[in-house]
Amino acid sequence: MKIVAAVEYCGTHFCGWQRLKSDRSVQQCVEEALSRVANQPIKVFCAGRTDAGVHARYQIIHFETDVRRKMHSWLFGANANLASDVSLIWVKPVADDFHARFSAIARTYSYLILNRPARAGLYHPLLTWEYRPLDISLMSAAARYLQGLHDFTSYRAQACQSSSPMREIHQLNIERRGDCVIINIRANAFLYHMVRNIAGVLIAIGCGKEKVEWARQVLEAKNRAAAGVTAPPNGLYLVNIEYAERFEIPGNALSNFHLPA
Repeated sequence: MKIVAAVEYCGTHFCGWQRLKSDRSVQQCVEEALSRVANQPIKVFCAGRTDAGVHARYQIIHFETDVRRKMHSWLFGANANLASDVSLIWVKPVADDFHARFSAIARTYSYLILNRPARAGLYHPLLTWEYRPLDISLMSAAARYLQGLHDFTSYRAQACQSSSPMREIHQLNIERRGDCVIINIRANAFLYHMVRNIAGVLIAIGCGKEKVEWARQVLEAKNRAAAGVTAPPNGLYLVNIEYAERFEIPGNALSNFHLPA
């Protein structure tokens, strides 16, 4: 049986999604919790690996097992064995040809920026602080250069192992809610550090350090050294993964980020 699940987690105290030998990872915690429910080892596959300090409101995973459990037993059994900073949202069976990563057709991230002179005292691990005033009209103008299908070599980390730098951004918008500026970005897929590098460029433009056209110049350079601005991880959230309708995977109805009350 192949089973799919949605997971949310606070990335503050994780080394990232991927299991490592010595550090605490989301993958390790989820696999250990599911393995206790199954009474045998369970290996999970995710839609997109997140870095240390990056959060997820809607990570999608799948795993295969011969063990028979009711879906609510997988859900509540796993959550009973998970720490408070990670939780399964739902669990359901899925077609055998489904793959959490390779079946995904779109992914959405949100990047949260606290934009005020004083740093955060309450949500400091959950957003990025920028004390300089950000002009979202300038950021939005720069974002238009990045929408569509492009070679994003300048916006990926040098350690990126993807075979192609070509990615298609379907939507990239910036909004302000009080003291918070939110960058929402939806694409077919993302390169290593791509969202954080885009956020870094847009922040530099929004605060007036760089001109709007700089976003296009960086893109056309096809050279990571042309930008060199990587925003911190703590403001980044994976918020939605989309699949073909035939897989019947529920989407995140709140695909753009909503601030806590």
